Amino acid sequence: MNKPHKLDLLPPSIDIENTTILKKLAKAHRFLAELKGISATIPNQAILINTLALQEAKDSSAIENIVTTHDELFQQELFAEATTNAAAKEVSRYSGALKKGYQQVIKTGLLTTNHIKEIHTELGGGKPGLRTLPGTALKNKDTGATVYVPPQEGEEILRLMGNLEKYINDESFSEVDPLIKMAVVHYQFESIHPFYDGNGRTGRIINILYLVQKGLLNIPVLYLSRYIIERKNDYYRLLQAVRDGNAWAEWVLFMLDGVERTSRQTIRIVQSIGEAMLDYKHRIREKMKFYSQDLLNNLFSHPYTKIQFLQKGLGVSRLTATKYLDLLAQEGFLVKHKLGRSNFYVNTKLFDILTQVPDAD
Repeated sequence: MNKPHKLDLLPPSIDIENTTILKKLAKAHRFLAELKGISATIPNQAILINTLALQEAKDSSAIENIVTTHDELFQQELFAEATTNAAAKEVSRYSGALKKGYQQVIKTGLLTTNHIKEIHTELGGGKPGLRTLPGTALKNKDTGATVYVPPQEGEEILRLMGNLEKYINDESFSEVDPLIKMAVVHYQFESIHPFYDGNGRTGRIINILYLVQKGLLNIPVLYLSRYIIERKNDYYRLLQAVRDGNAWAEWVLFMLDGVERTSRQTIRIVQSIGEAMLDYKHRIREKMKFYSQDLLNNLFSHPYTKIQFLQKGLGVSRLTATKYLDLLAQEGFLVKHKLGRSNFYVNTKLFDILTQVPDAD
């Protein structure tokens, strides 16, 4: 195995007066603030947390070649016990880990090493806890050649993670703009590579939790995984360029561009969800005496729903929930499907919004 990389402690030396970075920083903040504002217009914030977290889980897992279809993923959320699709189960665990991390940040205001370990454990599928044994190396998936060897010794990993925790949580440690710090945090975490497996997915969860922790967003709705998928070669090249030559400016610009583009995309998604909810609200209220805000929230909290969800959400009997869903399907608000002996109902409008991501330009 090649010699382990000597990773410097944070904070790094970055030219924060770089004109190109300052211009990109201003644009990224502008669209991120717009996203924060428009997200607050959705009456039930859980709608965005649930729906967008699923999309992020799918995209982030795809980077690790864990591939599932939207249909498989959404069915997994409805029929977890009956689903045998391993990829869908793993993507669903990612969504759960993200929500768990969000609750930790909201409760404590911190993002600690212990929180990160809990998020990683929630992801499942790998040996839990920080690495203590040598032997980890990152290889080119096409050629098999070693491209990067992270720190190997358990004590060094603990030291680096302690330094990263301080950089994340102690504002006096570094006064750099939080979006630049997010790029630094992501680089450092991925370069420490503290776990035996699941570092990429954990690192992408840290991105969004850091933005929430710093108050740049109220809820976790901005996800960079699709941006990274579309620019995967640049992502890995720029990470390595920092390791090899401290090419921080290019890396920071890449991440800031991701924040800007993804914010613009997500703004359009949130707008579309809001417009669809308003349309359903008016039309269901005109046609159905049983309309309520709780009903609307239920229909938009997940693209797929089932009788038990409506029972619980509205506090009605199974017979009543079935009647409501069947009537909504008859009027074209939902499409009814059968899986084995169970029925489920698809909000095709929401499904289309989540699966047809708008262009950022």
